[in-house]
Amino acid sequence: MTDDSRTTTYNCKGTVYMIPIPIADGTLQTLSPEITAHTALIKHYFVENVRTARRFLRSLHATLVIDELHFSEIDKHTGPDTALLSKWLKEGQTVGIMSEAGCPGIADPGAELVAIAQGMGAKVVPLVGPNSLILALMASGLNGQSFSFTGYIPVKDPQRMKRIKELEAISQKENQAQLFIETPYRNDHLLADLLKHCSGKTRLCIAQNITAPDAFIKTKTITEWSKEIPVLGKTPVVFVMLG
Repeated sequence: MTDDSRTTTYNCKGTVYMIPIPIADGTLQTLSPEITAHTALIKHYFVENVRTARRFLRSLHATLVIDELHFSEIDKHTGPDTALLSKWLKEGQTVGIMSEAGCPGIADPGAELVAIAQGMGAKVVPLVGPNSLILALMASGLNGQSFSFTGYIPVKDPQRMKRIKELEAISQKENQAQLFIETPYRNDHLLADLLKHCSGKTRLCIAQNITAPDAFIKTKTITEWSKEIPVLGKTPVVFVMLG
């Protein structure tokens, strides 16, 4: 007879909660109720943008005294204040990590902080919430059994063209869906390059403004997209490609 019971011992008394944020305006309904429950109690936060974080917390808790909370903004150039996280966790604080939208640590800041928390033996709790990458893959009709997220691809040629062709070749060889994103104001440029450099038979899903009322999620071949090219503008997009 096998005893499958397990006991987890945490060396550090602090706890880190990974807190998802809506990925489109006005979509609080996409969040798990546990996010509201936990954010009513957490007093210490690492956030990508303090202003966004304060606004989000007010939308969940009308009576919350925001000025009683402690925020550390994750600097885009120097990264997070890791010493402060260590201090808070050693004190036994409960710390929330939030990105600007979606799930922290997934194509957003947070991984470095979580690595430190794990190294200290702190408890790390990921809360349920929307993730644009998984939602795009779900709706794409492409291979959800084998996929890879690349993040951002190079901005300029020849590196950009080379990377697009590499991803397409991997996709064809492995039957693996390739996910990538772009800075929103460059969405249309990336689409133009994909149409230029990919095989006409390659399938491409464009998943724009996911979870919003005006979300646009379509999968077509490169040849089909070339006949009617959408204008993506500056709204966040996830691209999913399968060669």
